Amino acid sequence: MEMFLYLDKNTYMHRLDPRTKLIVMLATFAVVLMFKAIPILLGVTLLVIAYGLSGKVLSNLKRIKIILIMINLFSVVIWSIFGKGVTILIGPLTQEGLLYGVATGIKLDVMIIAGMIFLSSTKIEEISMGLQKLKIPYRVAFAFSTAIRLVPMIVGTTYIISQAQRSRGLDLDSGNLVTRIKKYLPLLIPVFISVIRGTNVFAMALESKGFGYSSQRSSYLQIAFKPVDLFLLAVISLLLLGSLYLELVVGW
Repeated sequence: MEMFLYLDKNTYMHRLDPRTKLIVMLATFAVVLMFKAIPILLGVTLLVIAYGLSGKVLSNLKRIKIILIMINLFSVVIWSIFGKGVTILIGPLTQEGLLYGVATGIKLDVMIIAGMIFLSSTKIEEISMGLQKLKIPYRVAFAFSTAIRLVPMIVGTTYIISQAQRSRGLDLDSGNLVTRIKKYLPLLIPVFISVIRGTNVFAMALESKGFGYSSQRSSYLQIAFKPVDLFLLAVISLLLLGSLYLELVVGW
């Protein structure tokens, strides 16, 4: 079972400065949150997918395809029923609510895809270093990168424990949804104990290495903006300015 999202490939995207990839991701969030028009959101979606294809990191989307579909589906259903509108389609469903639900689902999916592209092409060490270069305090950057490490560790621990219990004859797949959830609940105890033990070992390792002893830190990993970073940042800046113009002046 592959726990980590990072894909080790030799592409231009993997060689980009982590600050560039972080800015691209945040700019994508800003653009999709600006607009409500579905054609524009679809255009942004195509740009994000093309960006991911250029870095060969979209294979990770297979792992969350069900989540992306369910988010879009729930958004359409919920906003179609509870969204305000005057054009009635069927029962409580309104045309305005339906369009708003589609737009909201696209926004959420695009942000998730942009985040997945960032994590699939950027090492955790690079994320921490990029945050430090952006003048984020080292402790905050380290805590953020550590949180990213913990998620796959918890998922991996849960998978190992569930497989161990299956080997002992525990049936986790039969029954309805509620029954299966009840079967998984007892597994949370060993998962939490294992995570707490791992966190304790991690804390002792940090203490043994003198974490926090000095504010002046050196790093083996060094990052710097390259011409391709500057070009991509210029393109993103133009797209962001164009989006602001369309939103504030044209009123799209």
